Amino acid sequence: MKKYMIASLILCIFISIAVPAAAEEASENNQNANLDLAPGAISAILMERDTGEILYNKNVHEELPPASMTKIMTLLLIMEALDQDKLALNEMVRISEHAASMGGSQIFLEAGEEMSVEDLLKGIAIASGNDASVALAERIAGSEDAFVKKMNEKAKDLGLKNTHFQNTTGLPAEGHYSTAHDLAIMAQELLKYESITDYTSIYEDYLRKGEDNEFWLVNTNKLVKFYPGVDGLKTGFTSQAKYGLTATAKKDDMRVIAVVMGAETTKERNKMISSMLDYAFNHYETKKLFKKNETITNIQLLKAEENRINIAVSKPVSTIHEKGEAPEEIVTSVELYKNITPPMKKGDHVGELVVRHDGKTISTTPLVVTHDVHQASFFTLFKRAMGEMVKEN
Repeated sequence: MKKYMIASLILCIFISIAVPAAAEEASENNQNANLDLAPGAISAILMERDTGEILYNKNVHEELPPASMTKIMTLLLIMEALDQDKLALNEMVRISEHAASMGGSQIFLEAGEEMSVEDLLKGIAIASGNDASVALAERIAGSEDAFVKKMNEKAKDLGLKNTHFQNTTGLPAEGHYSTAHDLAIMAQELLKYESITDYTSIYEDYLRKGEDNEFWLVNTNKLVKFYPGVDGLKTGFTSQAKYGLTATAKKDDMRVIAVVMGAETTKERNKMISSMLDYAFNHYETKKLFKKNETITNIQLLKAEENRINIAVSKPVSTIHEKGEAPEEIVTSVELYKNITPPMKKGDHVGELVVRHDGKTISTTPLVVTHDVHQASFFTLFKRAMGEMVKEN
């Protein structure tokens, strides 16, 4: 749909806030050539979540095996299915022979066993269970192959040009690769589902608690316990990929994502991630403009059952700046699509919130309807028509 500016709906908000040097174009090179926060990594990236601003990067588009960081996409599709009510946390899932046969990291599911979606989700998020990943993939898509197809379709939708999946787990496979940049984008998308960190932040838990086959879950991401503010997301290791980690941490209003690929040891991996997080929190801060799902405006749709429809931002909207920068003005505006007509489902896109500085676009955020919008009944349309006739007279 083509966009147009609806003058009556433009929000011009002049906010005293600093706009970062980093908010110029995202550079493919480090702003400081001498800055190497991940000296032992093949590839690394540091990104602020809300703005998508890249604060540090190293070989970010190099295609490498992601190992179990693959499960960021697996988790994204699981959370999407939960959000769309295609899956329920208390639903019991029967484990197939194929899922139970997975090697590598696992929670030792048995064929024919039943486990809740929530416990399987914990098995993936905490212990990186390959068997749990396949079990939920089969439940959502019918087979692992069909789920992998969905993973690749989602990667395409997100504009990830250097990612291709062959499985849900990250076990070694020819043609299975991603990049630090693409993993950061996947993590950014996954974090839209705020409840995911309820699982990825758990350091230890139990499955089948009190039963003979009770299983102790310990988070593979030790920074969850040892770095304040870290609450996810996913580790990865194979002999080919070496050690990788996509981590996220929040301090005050700022959430950042840090990715390391190809570290030689877990100690090196954690040290590099910690260095990137320290750099972000020591040198940058954000200013929150709007919270996720905050209503920005409302519009009148004559053919809708409700007279006015609330429009909200689909994710948090912030600006980022270096600490100590002088404040400057920014402008935000609402740009709605043409021909917005019911019926619509909650979350359907109807336009964008555009943030600009000196006439240059800093960010765009999809605008969505806050609830289902139904087509007006004949009786509603009749009442409105009569009301207009009364006004005219």
